[in-house]
Amino acid sequence: MPAIESSRRTTETRPQSFTGVSMRDLLAAGAAAAAVSTPPRAPEPLPQSRPAEPTGTHRDAA
Repeated sequence: MPAIESSRRTTETRPQSFTGVSMRDLLAAGAAAAAVSTPPRAPEPLPQSRPAEPTGTHRDAA
């Protein structure tokens, strides 16, 4: 009887392994899900253009 109990214990504690799906596919699926569920970024504001100084009115500092 102890042999039966020990074999039960190993099957209960050992996690099930799923075959047919590679780790690469799992990681790719996770990355794709993250990309799809992330909202798009807000558009960056346009740079504010400063008004150009009129030519000839610029004075040098004293």
